[in-house]
Amino acid sequence: MEVAMLAWALLSVLSRRDGADGANLTLAVVLPRHNTTYPWAWPRVGPAIELAIQKLNAQTDLLPGYTVQLVFGSSEASEGVCSDFMAPLAAVDLKMAYDPQAFVGPGCVYTAAPVARYTRHWGLPLVTAAAEAVGFSLKADEYALVTRTGASHNKLGEFGVSLSRHFNWSSQAMLLYWDNNTGERPCFFAVEGLYVQLPSVNNMTIEVVPFMSPNYTDLIRDIKQKARIVYVCCAPDIFRALMLQAHREGLTAGEYAFFYIDLFGTSLRSSRFPDRTRPWRRGDGNDGAAREAYQAVMLLTYAEPQNPEYRQFLQHIKRTSQEQFNFTVEDGLENFIAGAFHDGVMLYAHAVNETLAQGGSLANGTAVTLQMRNRTFYGITGPLRIDPNGDREMDHSLWDLDPASGEFEIVANYNGTTKKIEKIPGRKIHWPGNTIPRDVPFCGFENSNPLCQKASFSLLEILSLVMTLLLFGIIVTAFFAYRKMKLEKELASEFWRISWEDVQSSNLEKNLRSMGSKVTLSLRGSNYGSLMTTEGQFQVYAKTAYYKGNLVAVKHMNQKRIDLTRDVLFELKHMRDVQNKHLTRFIGACIDPPNICVLTEYCTRGSLQDILENDSITLDWMFRYSLTNDIVKGMLFLHHSVIAYHGNLKSSNCVVDSRFVLKITDYGL
Repeated sequence: MEVAMLAWALLSVLSRRDGADGANLTLAVVLPRHNTTYPWAWPRVGPAIELAIQKLNAQTDLLPGYTVQLVFGSSEASEGVCSDFMAPLAAVDLKMAYDPQAFVGPGCVYTAAPVARYTRHWGLPLVTAAAEAVGFSLKADEYALVTRTGASHNKLGEFGVSLSRHFNWSSQAMLLYWDNNTGERPCFFAVEGLYVQLPSVNNMTIEVVPFMSPNYTDLIRDIKQKARIVYVCCAPDIFRALMLQAHREGLTAGEYAFFYIDLFGTSLRSSRFPDRTRPWRRGDGNDGAAREAYQAVMLLTYAEPQNPEYRQFLQHIKRTSQEQFNFTVEDGLENFIAGAFHDGVMLYAHAVNETLAQGGSLANGTAVTLQMRNRTFYGITGPLRIDPNGDREMDHSLWDLDPASGEFEIVANYNGTTKKIEKIPGRKIHWPGNTIPRDVPFCGFENSNPLCQKASFSLLEILSLVMTLLLFGIIVTAFFAYRKMKLEKELASEFWRISWEDVQSSNLEKNLRSMGSKVTLSLRGSNYGSLMTTEGQFQVYAKTAYYKGNLVAVKHMNQKRIDLTRDVLFELKHMRDVQNKHLTRFIGACIDPPNICVLTEYCTRGSLQDILENDSITLDWMFRYSLTNDIVKGMLFLHHSVIAYHGNLKSSNCVVDSRFVLKITDYGL
């Protein structure tokens, strides 16, 4: 697949060569090839990058003696989503095949991270208009050569800081976001910027509440107890349901302010941006209540560029995307990303030009990257200010509901360069209750204001408190007594005990011993050892038996008798309770002298030591990674269990089952 991708990229390069003399300046682009749900997908931003390259090759005073060309690698997996496995592979392939001078992209956070580490190692600049996570603003080491000409969530956090100062909120706020810990996690990374920046306002307390199920009643309870200023990030339908519940419980009358993080204006989408739909409207019986609820809502989006060049640019990418990819680019804030990629390529070219003019080298990626920082550049998206850290000063818009029309409109814009909120003339924020909400209620969240406290308790209140505490004490005592009784019952039941009469010997060991006269046995301190036959082949050896029809591994204990002390009973119970696919399952123990032994799950592939010493088994890197990953998962689980540690981890104590899943054995006891 990668060979085909590189061949396609080479054809693209040859088709774009204009025949000019001089050296080539190659840009390696790593972006999703097909999935246009990403604003940075190639059908969306490819025409913008190619337009920038055409401009560079047409300007004789910019990069004289160089012909700019691009090569492309896809960051998509076969399922069509961004892959942190495929993206670095594509980057390495492009580096080895074309030796580019810079990388453009990736856009997805989890794919940009490994590629940025590689480009840092290669000493190559990386320019992207996405990868918005706060982590990419840490330029001290692994992301030192990253320049972001588009959005970044640390700038969203700065917008939140300006809002807090503008409305005199300095004590407390809540970040409520949907996160199922899978995929790109856009809301997790979006609220991260607010979480990092908001405490700079008078050391503000930030309550973080992630959720992954629509339990709106519990969420509203959390809001009542912890915040009055709430930033929410989730899908539009989930947000509407949340606001309906907030309306039913009286949170939309003016005491609360909800900021919906909708950076690309998805909830406002209509056939033409900035024409608005009404995000509260669904055509159901709840539209009336939803419209009232949304009066307590303001939307946070990116600001759309207003310069005339951007409008002409949009017409170009719409036409080119349709011609080259049969993809229809609709109006929307996603198109800003394409413009930012265009400006990123142009900014990089100017930085190279200036570096060369100062006697520098194109190969000095650090010098070129530093040349892009702390400067203002006028591009397709208007004035582009790159801060000293290499990130664009991003503009945002604040939207509010017009009660008369039921539509959202921009009431203010945030200028990322000046760090100021600029109101739109003739428009205002319509606060429910006609007043700006307090970020802390007058009596405090825990009624801590002395003015709200009574001088003394009444007799009825004291009696109620005493009865409540007494009842609570009885319940707690009964709960712990029940737990202790249950534990004692489990210890006394001895579910782990196995009678030796139920253990039937296995012919496996006898068969292995009869395979040849020159057989050596090496137990190496484990249940599992190796047999070497006359042909030099290793075979799995373990003391085995049948218990209830199943083949099990038997570990005999070098003891004449076992005293069932309380500590031993607890350890046996813990062994029985520990269950994990990367640990051999504890079957039970026999304490009938002289057959004192432990029975565990038998793994047919033998120990890891056998596999490592067996020359007939090819250990490719994927197999090695799988085995290593299994060991890490098993030990991680063991360290977090009641057993806590292994104490004798080695290759002979790592066994492999029939599905080549590695399991750790000989733990505990």
